[in-house]
Amino acid sequence: MDDLVLHKLAISGPALSSMIQRLSSSPADVDGLLFGHVTYIAPSTLSDESAQSSSDSQLVATISGFLCFPSLLSFYDSLGRVDSSRLSPTHLNHKPLIGWFSSRRKTPLRPSMREFSVTRSLSSTPNLSLPIQNADFNSLFAPSIFLLFTTPLHDQCIQTNQYRAFQFRSSKPSFNPLSIDIVNIGPAFRGHYGSFSPNSTLPFLNCDLRNLTAMNEDRNEENVTGTKETEKDQALLDTCAEGMQVGRLSLLIGPGATNYTAGLEDLYGKMLSKIESLARLVETSSAKVLEQENLNRKLRYKVARSTGVE
Repeated sequence: MDDLVLHKLAISGPALSSMIQRLSSSPADVDGLLFGHVTYIAPSTLSDESAQSSSDSQLVATISGFLCFPSLLSFYDSLGRVDSSRLSPTHLNHKPLIGWFSSRRKTPLRPSMREFSVTRSLSSTPNLSLPIQNADFNSLFAPSIFLLFTTPLHDQCIQTNQYRAFQFRSSKPSFNPLSIDIVNIGPAFRGHYGSFSPNSTLPFLNCDLRNLTAMNEDRNEENVTGTKETEKDQALLDTCAEGMQVGRLSLLIGPGATNYTAGLEDLYGKMLSKIESLARLVETSSAKVLEQENLNRKLRYKVARSTGVE
């Protein structure tokens, strides 16, 4: 069976910047895994776009995350053979694997023989293939993407990073160079946003300190003091809130939010009044401190005159 040929590799600007920052800050060469998805993207048919597009769907791989491995804990051996036990769904946190990357300094921007062996072994590892999204037929994509990062052979005044993407063709076998698209906002990227699906749901954020402390039932003696401080802070917070509990903030999300905004605005107005009163109190105290300092200065001057010390 022939390999599924990718049209291009896509990655967002923040994801690429995060990878380059992680690789640049590493004290040595690193490598790791690439996570994402592979999708058939229909080209845009808008007539006002300057870019010409074909009528056939394009197979695009999108990188959504990565995982770095220390040199001593890599997922392959010195011969480039992948250790499948380190690539189980539990180790990968059930994320879809699309390939791997390697970063090395002051070397040519081309794959080495060991990188060739690793990519070949990874793409042929069973149970790692992922389904293709928006496909008209049941097909799987093997993790055959290799992303290489290098730095120039000679030192430069500014930090420079070079990168290049490849797809391993097991039928040949050989590397096929891939073009890289930095996904951004604009007409040329409507296909990416049209096939977008969130990877994680919005987490629940519990802001009530009492509930947070109640979750820690197995406290030890070392955090008893911290618990008391938390309860004290909660009591002060309740005093300032004037009956507006933090748990009621969850009611501000949803169709009935308008019924609770008036109470929150009233609390906000009262807090502003307290802040204004506190500011006036600080201003009065500062004036009294300045007056006392002037009196102390005059007293020191009189004492110095009486003792004959200038």
